[in-house]
Amino acid sequence: MSGDIYNYSILVMDDDPFVLDVTSTMLRHFGFTVATCCRGEEACSLYREAAEIGCPFDLVILDLLVGDGMGGAAAAREILGKDANAKLIVSSGDLSSPVLADPKAHGFHGSLSKPFTYEWLMDALLSRCGGALPRDVAAKSGRENGF
Repeated sequence: MSGDIYNYSILVMDDDPFVLDVTSTMLRHFGFTVATCCRGEEACSLYREAAEIGCPFDLVILDLLVGDGMGGAAAAREILGKDANAKLIVSSGDLSSPVLADPKAHGFHGSLSKPFTYEWLMDALLSRCGGALPRDVAAKSGRENGF
């Protein structure tokens, strides 16, 4: 990832249009470039296309359960099969999910329980992703402790 936060791109996949809108609005507030989609198949395709043109996503947030189409776990397996260094966060309202309970065992860097707040989103981005985001974002969020 480069040093300019405006070059950071995040892909968000969720089958709920409201969740997509709110999440992308929060992320754009911090200057991220955000792409959205509704199903895992689309996420895999967008991830592959971005990598092919030399503009890979810095982070992907995947909804675990999708009503019509590929869910987050299957999408994560496909993305990681092509890019073992992909940074992925799983999001779900199913609090009993083993993937949400132990995201690292399923290839994810972190998890978000839905509904999530702005603070939870920033915590996931800053601390659960091993400090994957730039210090500028941490300072803007008021959460520099992730570094």
